[in-house]
Amino acid sequence: MARPERLTTVVSTKGQVILPKSIRQHRNWDAGTRLVVEETPEGVLLKAAPLFAETRPEDVYGSLPYTGAAKTIEEMEASIVAEAKRRHARD
Repeated sequence: MARPERLTTVVSTKGQVILPKSIRQHRNWDAGTRLVVEETPEGVLLKAAPLFAETRPEDVYGSLPYTGAAKTIEEMEASIVAEAKRRHARD
């Protein structure tokens, strides 16, 4: 079994590192992609930064108040089935 090629790069005087093109293409990291840098026991880990800030249910619960009458379980289940059928018919 052949070993994968080890890719190397150099840290510039400004602290910049150029990631090899094959890595950027494989990860779909285009210019401007924000990366999270983590120090690990094995070295440095780069991950794409999340697109949205992390939220908790209590941060958003009730942010869109509903003013109508409460829906029954049967009504909610019927809506889920109707939406699934609509999405499936679209495929």
